[in-house]
Amino acid sequence: MLRHLIFIGSLLLFIAFAVVIALNKQEEQKVVKSQLMALNDSTGNNKTGDQMKDKIVKTDAEWKAILTDEQYHVMREKGTERPFTGKFWDHKETGTYKCAGCGEVLFESITKFDAHCGWPSFYAPGDSGVIAENSDYSHGMVRTEVICNKCGAHLGHVFNDGPKPTGLRYCINSVSLIFEKK
Repeated sequence: MLRHLIFIGSLLLFIAFAVVIALNKQEEQKVVKSQLMALNDSTGNNKTGDQMKDKIVKTDAEWKAILTDEQYHVMREKGTERPFTGKFWDHKETGTYKCAGCGEVLFESITKFDAHCGWPSFYAPGDSGVIAENSDYSHGMVRTEVICNKCGAHLGHVFNDGPKPTGLRYCINSVSLIFEKK
């Protein structure tokens, strides 16, 4: 009986620590987001009003007609490409990365870095309003999914283990991106 009480107490203590850690990480992400928004405001890089109302809505059949099978699986069914297989994981050219579903500018090459994870990684989007976030509890993990705010395409996930200045790592599937060289 005593062992059961000790086990239950330890389990409750573990859960409490996990909740505190998760809340701290959410607060850190809010601070970084506000810093990014301030940076975008100061550079005139924020989209407002009619620019953000241009949402793209298509049926599954329309998406299947314009996306490859792999793009459809990743972008519409929230799949993931295998690491180190995408065309942009080790890509080093200067330019702009856009959503493969709608052409929205998502990332600039200057924010790309090698996270050694097998997917293209960026520390900040090109504009604070182009990416939306959702909680993702799939595969027994708690992650933050990132999607294109214009067409709703699944892009990948964001983690708080990236480099300065944001501390964020946007881990993005290559098939979700198209590249425009500068």
